[in-house]
Amino acid sequence: MLSIVIPIYNEEGLIDDLVRRIVSALEAFVSDFEILFVDDGSEDGSLRQLLDWQKKYSRIKVLSLSKNFGHQAAFTAGLEYASGDIVGMMDGDLQDPPELFKEMYRKIEEENFDIISGKRSGRKGKNSRHFYTFLFHLLFKNIAAVQNMENTGNFSMMRREAVDALLRMKEKVRYLPGLRAFVGFKQGFVDYIREERIEGDPKMSLSKLFILAADAIFSFSRLPIRMTLTLGLIGTIVFMFAGIYVLVAKIFGFAIIGWSSTLLSIYFLGSIQLVSLGVVGEYVYRIYKESQNRPLYFVKKFYDGNPPK
Repeated sequence: MLSIVIPIYNEEGLIDDLVRRIVSALEAFVSDFEILFVDDGSEDGSLRQLLDWQKKYSRIKVLSLSKNFGHQAAFTAGLEYASGDIVGMMDGDLQDPPELFKEMYRKIEEENFDIISGKRSGRKGKNSRHFYTFLFHLLFKNIAAVQNMENTGNFSMMRREAVDALLRMKEKVRYLPGLRAFVGFKQGFVDYIREERIEGDPKMSLSKLFILAADAIFSFSRLPIRMTLTLGLIGTIVFMFAGIYVLVAKIFGFAIIGWSSTLLSIYFLGSIQLVSLGVVGEYVYRIYKESQNRPLYFVKKFYDGNPPK
């Protein structure tokens, strides 16, 4: 059986088109499937709409979370409740075409891949978010400890073995594309052009995207802590030579009288220390989040389409 996991947060303007397209796309190539929508604490009529569609299509299941836990937590909840032998993931904004699941499924079944990720070869429209996303993927490609995930997001399909491996990683600060690449298995890609959002505003604001990018970098790269070490070494070397110069200047009597060099050195060293404290603080925060060991999400109700007993 094929399961498709789709998180939803305040998408009542898109749900009708989303359901029609995903049902039509899946019926074109597979007979046994389920569509698992994860309502991530929506405050509009999204949950009601999903339940109305469930009355028409019994293959629709709805997992309602107790509040908004965030994009990655909602995906994780859906993966844990999905029962398919093959599981697909996509966002609920229709920027990733559900029709592409047919090609992903073919690659898994016929070419024996375990994981197929959608790789964005381009994006429609012009948006500053596209530029920031491009910069992130360019940086992440060169610093991450995982390979073969350039320009990929949540849009993907996996065999059950890969899903189980992904779910065994229990960290609270999660970046699923990175974790999906980390588990290994035989991975492939499907290229596509990402669509513009057809309705409403993006639910991932720029600030949330930057936080997600920071989570990805701090989780899969040693670059931040290495940068602080490098800055500290540079500062030490620079001021070692500066100290030698001051001593020589004092001995030979050509020292410049003034306070500007002193202030500059204090500001420079102080900046290095603050940057270092900030980077260490990010790691400490993540350690603290892991040590709390709080559940990633809470389920309010699971509407599986079966009549109550």
